[in-house]
Amino acid sequence: MYLQTLLLRQFRNYKEQQVNFTAPKTILVGNNAQGKSNLLEAVELLATLRSHRMARDRDFIRDGEEIATIRTTVQRQTGESDLVLTLRRNGRRSVAINGEKLRRQMDFLGVLNAVQFSSLDLDLVRGGPEGRRNWLDTLLIQLEPVYAHILHQYNQVLRQRNAFLRSTQQRSSPQWEPSYGADFSALSNQPEELAVWDAQLATAGTKVIRRRDRALQRLAPIATAWHKSISGSTEILQVHYSPNVPLEQNQSEKVQQTFLEKIQHRAIAELHRGTTLVGPHRDEVELTINQTPARLYGSQGQQRTLVLALKLAELQLIEEVVGEPPLLLLDDVLAELDPSRQNQLLDAIQDRFQTLITTTHLSSFDSQWLNSSQILYINAGEIILK
Repeated sequence: MYLQTLLLRQFRNYKEQQVNFTAPKTILVGNNAQGKSNLLEAVELLATLRSHRMARDRDFIRDGEEIATIRTTVQRQTGESDLVLTLRRNGRRSVAINGEKLRRQMDFLGVLNAVQFSSLDLDLVRGGPEGRRNWLDTLLIQLEPVYAHILHQYNQVLRQRNAFLRSTQQRSSPQWEPSYGADFSALSNQPEELAVWDAQLATAGTKVIRRRDRALQRLAPIATAWHKSISGSTEILQVHYSPNVPLEQNQSEKVQQTFLEKIQHRAIAELHRGTTLVGPHRDEVELTINQTPARLYGSQGQQRTLVLALKLAELQLIEEVVGEPPLLLLDDVLAELDPSRQNQLLDAIQDRFQTLITTTHLSSFDSQWLNSSQILYINAGEIILK
């Protein structure tokens, strides 16, 4: 697939800017806070309807404006598509393909595929499990666009169940504060309502768990192979899915039954805390190097090798599943890699993936890369051609 044009209107710090991509590799050059990352974020939103910055829609809209628009033309083997994402400060976003407004946002996904790799991704190793879950979910949305709907359903049920638990907790405690001495009889008075939420959570959560497991089963060996290559076969990477609900067999009925049993076992603890303690919102993706947790292992360089292996595995897996190479978005990541890892990444890319790279200077690139790349300079939300 190939991104031909990108139009930003009132998006982040861009008033109105169109980019025509003329080479497989585009290098975006500029000082910090000029809009380089914003441009890549716009492409990420078109691909996944999510941002790794986890911003709200109103945060994407230029100050003083009510609506922002991102528009692109993408060429695939099946033909050309025009994609439009409209963001509103006070209202729902809308999406359109080839001029037709879509009723379901899920139908927008899968037309454009992209892998984002930024300095923030180093938190995949160093950060908490939420970041790893978000990373896996974003990958899954591109592998199976229907997963966006499944995840939304689960999160919606989770919010409603948590609200029910909090209201029950408050009715059980005169001081409105959880206490092991509180009277939790309100829970036993409403078993039917809680059972409904339990069943809905287990049904939606089982779909999330099974798809996460299936995706990591495919990704893990690819990432291990890339890591072996980058590290010179000196280290062994293992990527392991550790679901909050045990997954002995990836069968829907068995997972759902285990889910319900664990919910019932934690019922009193959940009411005490006023929140749901069971489900994929508490999953972990374990990353180990030579059987040692990666966050505890070695240097930052070794952790960067791991993240690089994961990103290259993402590219390869998406290409295998969708049948075309996705876009690669590199946001100021070369500065985080030493020359050896830079070369590993750049060699893997070549002209196989259309790549958009942000940088503050061009010294990281050799003459061959520079000669085969489109170079754009960005200053205060404007693209300057030199």
